[in-house]
Amino acid sequence: MPIKRYGTEKSGAGGQNLPFARAVEAGGWLYVSGQVAMKDGEIVKGGIVDETHLTIQNVLAILKEADYGLEHVVRVGVWLDDPRDFWSFNGVYKSYFGEHPPARACVQSRMMVDCKVEIDLVAYKGE
Repeated sequence: MPIKRYGTEKSGAGGQNLPFARAVEAGGWLYVSGQVAMKDGEIVKGGIVDETHLTIQNVLAILKEADYGLEHVVRVGVWLDDPRDFWSFNGVYKSYFGEHPPARACVQSRMMVDCKVEIDLVAYKGE
């Protein structure tokens, strides 16, 4: 079973090369690394609504690149910097995942970069 890695050549915030792939595919499973509101290698500051939209759009771009869709998403992990952002985040999240709700965990956590939300996920598509 071959393993395919996506985005190992991409740079992170400040132009740093990151020591992980944006996603890894093996045996029909796609593991997408945590994504934040980043554009052109820089964190885009905004409120929780704007950051959530951009973060999910980044996740969707990776899914599309690997030929997966929201209907293939099995599990989502969410980290919020501020628990008071939960309901606003949840409204944006539902607008994307409402028709194909995956399993999900959502926790409060201090972030490693200056953002309000981080999302990772696992998708499955039979071979």
